[in-house]
Amino acid sequence: MSSTTSAKPDANHTDKAAAEPTLLRRFWTEPKNRVLTVMAAVFLIAFLVPWGAPRVAAAIQESFLMMGDYAREHVLLCLIPAFFIAGAISIFLNQQAVIKHLGPDAPKLVAYGVASVSGTILAVCSCTVLPLFKGIYKKGAGLGPAVSFLYSGPAINILAIILTARVLGLQLGIARAVGAVVFAFVIGILMQLLFLSEDKQRTTNAAMFQPQDDQEPRTLGQMVIYMASMVGILVFLNWAPSGGQVAWWDFLYRWKWVLSAAFGLLLFYTLVRWFNRSELKQWVGATRDFAVQILPLLFAGVMVAGFLLGRPGQMALIPEAWIVSLVGTNSLASNLIASVSGALMYFATLTEVPIMQGLIGAGMNQGPALALLLAGPSLSLPALLIIAGELGPRKTLAYVGLVVVLSTSAGMIYGNLVA
Repeated sequence: MSSTTSAKPDANHTDKAAAEPTLLRRFWTEPKNRVLTVMAAVFLIAFLVPWGAPRVAAAIQESFLMMGDYAREHVLLCLIPAFFIAGAISIFLNQQAVIKHLGPDAPKLVAYGVASVSGTILAVCSCTVLPLFKGIYKKGAGLGPAVSFLYSGPAINILAIILTARVLGLQLGIARAVGAVVFAFVIGILMQLLFLSEDKQRTTNAAMFQPQDDQEPRTLGQMVIYMASMVGILVFLNWAPSGGQVAWWDFLYRWKWVLSAAFGLLLFYTLVRWFNRSELKQWVGATRDFAVQILPLLFAGVMVAGFLLGRPGQMALIPEAWIVSLVGTNSLASNLIASVSGALMYFATLTEVPIMQGLIGAGMNQGPALALLLAGPSLSLPALLIIAGELGPRKTLAYVGLVVVLSTSAGMIYGNLVA
């Protein structure tokens, strides 16, 4: 007696086949293959790039000259003190105290106010803010405060604001900081109003927003003195003369080293009296981690910006005429191009500053420069894909539209004011 069996697929075999990595993945997981790929890429660059061409040779020189300028003018007196401030923020300021004010029971003015300035308190980049945003949104934070937090986290990064003012000028640094705070507030409120009915249907896990029982080892006044001493060191180490325009400003410049030393002594006093050895070790470790994470990306960004755009007034790879034709004026088109470009580009932490330095030096108008600074750090194409997965396409498009429209408008206003 013969029997026929139907050809049914083996479920285990199917699952196993689906789980097997592709040929490309297997190739890339082998360390020696990755090394070989990098070597092949370096060979192709060395073989194909016309290194002897005047513009390429000038671009290479500009890359290293711009790197030298940053090392001399911005790293020792600006970035290193800023890293210590960021390390102190990440270790000693209670982030849970920020999170609890975004909860559903928090007063709206408090929730939006905290969300709008949270970037200076949390010192997170555009990558780090996404899991924090998803966490507080899933637990029940209102859409408005959550989106305000999402925008302000990387936009008001204290390191970015300090470096912007130091490299691109105090005026643009202040405009960026003020614009980012205002944008965070306005974007959050508008998103809440646009999707009010949908947001009311979400459930809340209020446990996340409850205050912690941990007792702060220092008073608020002690923390203010501690942070102010470091800010004072940073400010007066980088105090520049006014060129004889403001007498009291130049008086402070003549005494900048004395004032910096005074704040240094105050910092030393706070560290000896109010911190134990374990806390100081954590602070130094956090400062080191910031430097290790940021400096390689910053230096790479400086080199790339120098190669493509050069220092102000110097020839690099991209002709200045191209920059001027796109964003050289304060027109609506120039500001819109800058805003949309910033929304799609990915900026590693602080790399937008040397890129903007090169663009401004190549002829970019101040208005589009501010527009790109307001739209760029908080948005990128990879980040938008993650946000869309959490909020959905409608809310994501609304968020991007608000950022682009507000950045374009702010750029045009600022460009006219400084013209």
